[in-house]
Amino acid sequence: MAVIPEVLSPISDIFDTLIPDRFLIRIQEILIRGGMYVKASELITLAVMASIAMAVVAFAVSAVMGINPIVSTILGFLIPPALMGGWIFFMMERRVDAIEQTTPDFLRQIASLLRAGVGLETALEDVSKHGGGPLNDELRRAVIEIKIGRTFDDAIMSMGERLQSKNLDRTFRMILEGRRVGGSLSDVIETVAEDLRAVLALQRERKANVMMSVMFLIIAAIIAAPFALGMITVYSTFIGSLGKVNPLLETATLAATGYLIIHSIIAGLLIGIIMYGSAKKGIKFAIPLAIMAYAIFYVIGKFGILIVGGPMG
Repeated sequence: MAVIPEVLSPISDIFDTLIPDRFLIRIQEILIRGGMYVKASELITLAVMASIAMAVVAFAVSAVMGINPIVSTILGFLIPPALMGGWIFFMMERRVDAIEQTTPDFLRQIASLLRAGVGLETALEDVSKHGGGPLNDELRRAVIEIKIGRTFDDAIMSMGERLQSKNLDRTFRMILEGRRVGGSLSDVIETVAEDLRAVLALQRERKANVMMSVMFLIIAAIIAAPFALGMITVYSTFIGSLGKVNPLLETATLAATGYLIIHSIIAGLLIGIIMYGSAKKGIKFAIPLAIMAYAIFYVIGKFGILIVGGPMG
């Protein structure tokens, strides 16, 4: 699926040539993990073009509004790839969650086919042919890998590695271990399915129990900190309008911006730890929090003086 106009195809071809194949393959795997079946070089081209356009817009806006043009241009250039990366990460996490939620039912179908006398490889292929969704996409890929010569164990474990889910990796390892030691594989798979269902239920319960802590972190990141630092900037600007110029005002504003971004990223990572037990999963919260925190800080710093200075006028 093409994501860029035909006129930008030569640029995409240039990126195909310049970027090492190993790097492109890694990005392509990440896109597939997120269910985004687009060419990696085309997505890179789109990100670069969007960054250049946003940098030009940010420079023009900074010239009109009297903002530091260097900082604005750098931020404008970085925002599109940051947003794009955040969206890809969000899509990956959502796809993995969807696969985890449907895996218990998939395992029960496999167990039923095994009880009917069907082999494990055949059962896997039969289930992959029916229905849709991200799990079926992964199953079809595993079936194709097995048909072209990859062992069943490697194909199943590679599916867990691609999805980078501890729950799925543990589930697949238990199934392969049950297959290796012999016995009733259908009973093993049935037990694994119930175990995974219980684990997912506990995760949902944990999310519900920690929502108050998550809301506190969100409020601190996008309301409390931006408002407090923004009002300090407003106060310094107001004092400067009375003739007491603070030479550190611009530096303090830049430092406050850096603090807000770092604070928001840390808050997002903490949310990931609290909700999922993984800081990596907090990235999908960190980027939106950083953007919203800076936006609130900028609005208060830029227009708060009108509120403070209005009555004084």
